Amino acid sequence: MTATPPKPESWVQPCPIDRDGGLWVEPGGFHVDPVRPVPRAVITHGHSDHARPGHAHVLATPGTLAIMRARLGDQAGAALQPQPYGAAIRVGEVTVTFVPAGHVLGSAQVVLEWRGSRVVVSGDYKRRPDPTCAAFEPVPCDAFITEATFGLPVFRHPPAEAEIAKLLHSRDLFPDRCHVVGVYALGKCQRVIALLRQAGYDRPIWLHGALIPICELYREHGVDLGELRPATGAAKEEMRGEIVLSTPSAIQDKWSRRLPDPVVAYASGWMRVKQRAKQRGVELPLIISDHADWDELTQTLLDVGAPEVWVTHGREEALVHWAQGRGYAARPLHLVGFEDEDV
Repeated sequence: MTATPPKPESWVQPCPIDRDGGLWVEPGGFHVDPVRPVPRAVITHGHSDHARPGHAHVLATPGTLAIMRARLGDQAGAALQPQPYGAAIRVGEVTVTFVPAGHVLGSAQVVLEWRGSRVVVSGDYKRRPDPTCAAFEPVPCDAFITEATFGLPVFRHPPAEAEIAKLLHSRDLFPDRCHVVGVYALGKCQRVIALLRQAGYDRPIWLHGALIPICELYREHGVDLGELRPATGAAKEEMRGEIVLSTPSAIQDKWSRRLPDPVVAYASGWMRVKQRAKQRGVELPLIISDHADWDELTQTLLDVGAPEVWVTHGREEALVHWAQGRGYAARPLHLVGFEDEDV
């Protein structure tokens, strides 16, 4: 007689901060994306709210480990174990496989299998094409743990190509002004560069110094970004009529004074919220996100087909309500420690 597979909640559990946060996988003896240092961590991707310093042992994709080493140095983990996409590994009693999440370089869904039960932890993900990272792959499972950063119906992102066209049109309209675009250093910066290249923009793209190291890391992993130049130290007139990418904070400080009459743009899914653009003094909001929007979140639940859906870090209640209305056993996890990044 075949044993009944264990219920997902019996072996994968959300952890409060006082138990190191993230998800605890009991039969494997490890955490997924813990927020405090732990003996054994499985990390979905390199953003700082998921890849924390100080773990004793870290299992992640080679791309994620490279990002952690670049950002955290010796604090990336005492022992770093790279695991490529699609290769299964046994951790304790649990089989762990990484599958692309389409979020940033190295980002992965974590497929957990134990005694015939399969749970997939999405990490952060998007469904749209992105030449800088491997595309999301739906994995059928018993329980799907999904993010919901943009989990409200109001968040329906326009095509990223149309947003880049707006940027290039503005540059044509104002040829004597520089266009400075606020971007998150990991993922958004490289994606905006790649989108510009896809649109036929072959001029040098100027970068704030803080953006250069991760761009170089992407290049080392085979992502072609074209000619990039450091904006720090460049003559003001060199950047007239050019596109400059900057950390969001630098646009607000004296660094931006070196730029010739800048048009301030900002690339983020949050630019859908007009008040956020206004608060940041953004003239040209670009709605470009590295997270799934409402339609992509709901389509992903249909594609995965998991009878159980657990929703975390974001607008949990609306997605739970949508899923319950379509027969899914859905619930919010209320995990803490995962911020709304400018993505």
